[in-house]
Amino acid sequence: MTTIGIPRALGYHRYGTLWETFFDELDIPFLVSPETNQAIQSQGVRHTVDESCLPLKLYMGHAAHLLDKCDALFVPRLERLGPRDEFCVRFWGLPDTVSATFQKAQLLTYELNSGLPGTHERAFLKLGRTLGKHPITTARAYARAQARQREVDFHRFSYARAELQATAPRILLAANPYITYDPYLGGTVARLIAHLGGVPIFTDAWNRTQCRAQAREISTDLYWTLNREMMGAVHQARSQVDGILLLTAFPCGSDCLANELILRRVNDVPVIQILLDEHQSHEGLTTRIESFMDMLEGRRRIG
Repeated sequence: MTTIGIPRALGYHRYGTLWETFFDELDIPFLVSPETNQAIQSQGVRHTVDESCLPLKLYMGHAAHLLDKCDALFVPRLERLGPRDEFCVRFWGLPDTVSATFQKAQLLTYELNSGLPGTHERAFLKLGRTLGKHPITTARAYARAQARQREVDFHRFSYARAELQATAPRILLAANPYITYDPYLGGTVARLIAHLGGVPIFTDAWNRTQCRAQAREISTDLYWTLNREMMGAVHQARSQVDGILLLTAFPCGSDCLANELILRRVNDVPVIQILLDEHQSHEGLTTRIESFMDMLEGRRRIG
């Protein structure tokens, strides 16, 4: 039976549980690549041009890791959740990028592109037909996968909300989920914050739909889904945290624009921006976070 390879990058950090549960319910063997490490990053760098953003480089490294371990790579095309809720273009063209880079690779995909009710389910029903599964079996698998994904999202929400009650310095780690939940990227920053006595809080603490609406308080024109969710969380969190750390990956244009808007329009709480790339040193990262937290601790003493 065909084994599906799922790269642990980009959309995986938002829909990973949905995908895994769906294949599991259909009894389709799948393999998820390991957590990001230096070897995977190096592979990704070799398979991309210099101008590619770091998350895409990591994705290609995960894909390369899976090539000889599975029969097909699962590479969805994620375009939009609604008329003005679009994913970054790297998500739109991801299947094409992977196909052009690994020309002998077999791809399995689906498209999320209209934002109309039921679009995601219809895409999975089509995916089920591709896999030779009966529509009723596929619909049941999708319903269970959606329920499991909601459980995971609610757990993240509940945990983050509880962290807002901490007495230690609370740092909102504002980033896209494929940065926040990658142990090699956001995980490194979160561990440093915790090691230095702070409490990292992810933007998942706030409802995504509400965040997309609240983003208008900072920008009425931004339409990238993930950036709007992050921006809305920043707006809601600004009175509940001690500082905001904007974490982005070089050279992401949408993140740079969103972060610049936040830096200019959020002035009632300290904000720092950290830009990650494949050359980022642990020492440099530690120094910047230490300095930021020292400043926050000074403000707490004065206040």
